[in-house]
Amino acid sequence: MKRAFLWVICFIAVIGMAIPAQAFEVGVRGYYWFPAFSGNVKVDAAGLTGMKVNFENDLGVGEESYPVIEAFIGAGSHHLSAAYYKADYSGSAVLTRDINFNGITFPVGALTASKLEYNAYDIMYWYDIIDLENFLAGGSLGIVGRVEVFDGDVSIQTTGLDEKVDFTAPIPQLGLNFHVGILADILELRLLGTGMAIGGGTVFDGLAELSLSPIPFIDIHGGYRAFIIDAEFDDVEFDYDTSGPYVALTLSF
Repeated sequence: MKRAFLWVICFIAVIGMAIPAQAFEVGVRGYYWFPAFSGNVKVDAAGLTGMKVNFENDLGVGEESYPVIEAFIGAGSHHLSAAYYKADYSGSAVLTRDINFNGITFPVGALTASKLEYNAYDIMYWYDIIDLENFLAGGSLGIVGRVEVFDGDVSIQTTGLDEKVDFTAPIPQLGLNFHVGILADILELRLLGTGMAIGGGTVFDGLAELSLSPIPFIDIHGGYRAFIIDAEFDDVEFDYDTSGPYVALTLSF
């Protein structure tokens, strides 16, 4: 999967070199995201229905923050981006109830160590159906198509028991991107929201941000991103929320 992501980055670079300089924007963006984390996981196995296990209350899984890297290109009304981040949540707790996970029962009183780890690959294309620009202010509204792929594992371990389940979750989404720039785009507002009903549930990924361009080619961003999932993949049912603020820096030309 990492190799596929690198191919997408190379594709963006090649397309960028093939387009006349006055017709496109290309760049990279680095985020640091500070999401709160809450929710449940349920894993079925061998015809046995698992239990909903709460990451925080049952397993003691805490919050984490992590970087996100994105490469993007725009040509006229067309825009393409590819982003990547790695989430790594872990925790320990003494169980206050019996838990059935992947066909195995972890007994009350057991000291457990738990992990949720995944690589997230985010490929997004949007087309501006409205693009209004003038000298001092302007805006655009775009239709967004997106695929996010989550590839990782969730595990629970205690003395004599160690269960880990791998999952790969490709999630196609549709949505809208709204952008307003003022003072010749020195200050910009962006709203992005995508989602889909999938895997017997729903997925939503959205952000709201303000960005400032103090000098040419550099943008400083501050915003809030929400990723909410309630869906089942590979006998693993996720119902969790990672939402919180982020800061970002963009280099583009």
